[in-house]
Amino acid sequence: MLRSDARKLSPSAQEALRRQAIRLREDGMTYAEIGAIVGVHPTTVCQWYKRYQRAGEAGLRGGQRGRRPGSGSRLSANRARRIRGLITEKLPEQLKLSFALWTRQAVADLIEAQYGVRLPIRTVGDYLARWGMTPQKPAKRAYEQCPAAVQRWLDEDYPAIAQRAKAEGAEIHWADEAGVRSDAREGRSYAPRGATPVAPIPARRVRVQMISTVTNAGQMRFMLFQEPMHAKLLIRFFKRLIAGADRKVFVILDNLPVHRSYVVRDWVREHAEEIELFYLPSYSPDLNPDEYLNNDLKARVHRHPPARSERVLHQQMLGALRSIQRRVDHIRRYFRHPKVQYAA
Repeated sequence: MLRSDARKLSPSAQEALRRQAIRLREDGMTYAEIGAIVGVHPTTVCQWYKRYQRAGEAGLRGGQRGRRPGSGSRLSANRARRIRGLITEKLPEQLKLSFALWTRQAVADLIEAQYGVRLPIRTVGDYLARWGMTPQKPAKRAYEQCPAAVQRWLDEDYPAIAQRAKAEGAEIHWADEAGVRSDAREGRSYAPRGATPVAPIPARRVRVQMISTVTNAGQMRFMLFQEPMHAKLLIRFFKRLIAGADRKVFVILDNLPVHRSYVVRDWVREHAEEIELFYLPSYSPDLNPDEYLNNDLKARVHRHPPARSERVLHQQMLGALRSIQRRVDHIRRYFRHPKVQYAA
């Protein structure tokens, strides 16, 4: 009988072959006879049987096939761990590499600079996948942001505000402004390969502004306007905000100069029983849950064809905001993002 290469069989087929050989051996057949029946060398049958005698049923099951993981790797486990740590904790420019972001080429240059090992781009991609890394669009953060101020806000400032709000029965509102333009197109559109789709936009750009607040209870307040934000306009919104509130309002907002103007501060001082203002660390919009309302609004408005007038854009924004305002659970989900979970 011609022998087959048992190594090419699946693990389950190999195990079945071993069990058949053991049964035949226990029936009194010789290794040569069994080898002729199952199609393997008698020595192989002998090895199977000895393994069965030592380990029983466990000796019949196959082990891991192929090379052991990492046996052909050009980076040791310690070196791979260090490279992964550098990619996670630092940017290329911090390591004196001429790249803005971590690309496969940047990682290849890093490995060569650290250990003198030049790896093909495809191999670098395999390493990155093995380390659980994927290409992602990075979040933006201003150079001017002070990490110490951000940490102080998270550890001390905001917990103190939340404690005061609870003690005084106040409601915390997170405020922000945003503008929506008619010529801003986002997303992608399907088209034949090599034929870039064209998105018609009006030659005359129109823009509508908004100021809004959200709470972690799912409440939202907003006001639309056309002119640039100024102190009187901000005070008008605050008047509407406290008019619709049944308790004191704590408003947390960024450091836009108009937010800290003397006119605004004087008005807030006169209404200290109804409203109080607090300010986020400078250059830290990622700490404000209201930013996610802004992103949500723009995505909804830009699903529609571009508005050709301020009136149409105003209507689109108003419809989107009223739709969001009715969905309390949807607004609460803004606070689930890791950056703003501290405010949930």
